[in-house]
Amino acid sequence: MQNEADMEYTAKRIHSDPLSWVEKYADYLYGFAMSRIRDEDVAKDLVQDTFLAGLQQLDSFEGNSKEKTWLTAILRNKIADFYRKRSAISLRDLKVIGAEGELKDFFDAESGHWTEKDYPRAFGLEEYNPLIVKELGNILDGCLAKLPGLWCSVFSMKHMDDLASEQICAELKLTPANFWVIMHRTKLNLRACLQKNWN
Repeated sequence: MQNEADMEYTAKRIHSDPLSWVEKYADYLYGFAMSRIRDEDVAKDLVQDTFLAGLQQLDSFEGNSKEKTWLTAILRNKIADFYRKRSAISLRDLKVIGAEGELKDFFDAESGHWTEKDYPRAFGLEEYNPLIVKELGNILDGCLAKLPGLWCSVFSMKHMDDLASEQICAELKLTPANFWVIMHRTKLNLRACLQKNWN
């Protein structure tokens, strides 16, 4: 006869079956990691680390959320850890004062509006067309892949995961000024890349 602890462990196992994780979630988790990391080898390693961490934390999985949601949260933390380790190196090359001076290159000093040559052009998406949206998405993915890893992570956390700026700064150990510089440079680079590659 099973004691109460064994019954609780068995109930958890019903909610979570680690033997099926790879088949059920590997592709999804890999896609999630790739959309934020843009490096196949690192994404694969992070998914493997996620499965390992899931096995190690299986006793803490209470079944209050779906396995997929739980594993995604673990992966999100692994991605944040990855960028936290790399951010110290990237931040040494980030010059906040220089970035503030970049504003004058794109905006009129008196009005604060875009200069005529840098004014954003229309992308031609006045009507919804799934094929055009998919093509633009592919171009955007290519542009994101060209960004430095830390920039891509900050942008993804802000605009894909909808995290608050303060939370991103805390997770990646960024100052608000560094966060602003990264977002500013990312948006300018993405805009330039999209305008260059989109007809």
